[in-house]
Amino acid sequence: MTDASGYHFEVGFLAHHLGDLGAGLLRTLAISAIGMAGALLVGALLGAVSALRVPVARQLITVYVEVFRNTPLLVQIFFLYFALPETGLRLGGFTVGWLSLLLWGGAYNTENFRAGFEAVEGGYVEACRALGFPRLAAFRHTSLPLGSRIALPSVTNTLISVFKNSSFMVAISYPELTETAVDIVAVSFRVFEMFLAIGAVYLALVWLMSLGAGAVERRFAIPGGH
Repeated sequence: MTDASGYHFEVGFLAHHLGDLGAGLLRTLAISAIGMAGALLVGALLGAVSALRVPVARQLITVYVEVFRNTPLLVQIFFLYFALPETGLRLGGFTVGWLSLLLWGGAYNTENFRAGFEAVEGGYVEACRALGFPRLAAFRHTSLPLGSRIALPSVTNTLISVFKNSSFMVAISYPELTETAVDIVAVSFRVFEMFLAIGAVYLALVWLMSLGAGAVERRFAIPGGH
């Protein structure tokens, strides 16, 4: 297929590179899955500690959140990959990939969960304490289940962003999907076909994740909107 500029669209070109793109996609899914799971766990744990206002720990968590929410993800990736080796700690591309996504997503999810836990009406916790439950048990029976459901929409949005941000690993030449596409373009110059293809892959995957997130949110929505 040729347009007025003389550009010729080659459908067979993509078929020829399906193996390379598939391998890149698997690496994208691997670092994204670890990063998303870690961001979920870190966010829930640190969000709970922050909501419980544990002395010292809350201040340290605030520092972590501020650092990772107020610096560009690209700078964080460069720091882990290029700066840390100067201290003697060298991390491979795969480790930097999932770790940077985990730390970035964990910071956002910490605030998502903290806001959810603190949005639970105080009457639930007070009723639990009146029944003789200690503070931590009262949190586990009230704020944790209700606050998690309140935080669910913002948490799922952050997890989807974690997946999309996996493409930032092109900056350290880790061969995930985007870097694989860039490498192929560098030797083939088939820019349009390649980025149209990986754009469609990202779009399809994010769309499926959004559908799944919507189903989970509806399943765990609090009746009456709270």
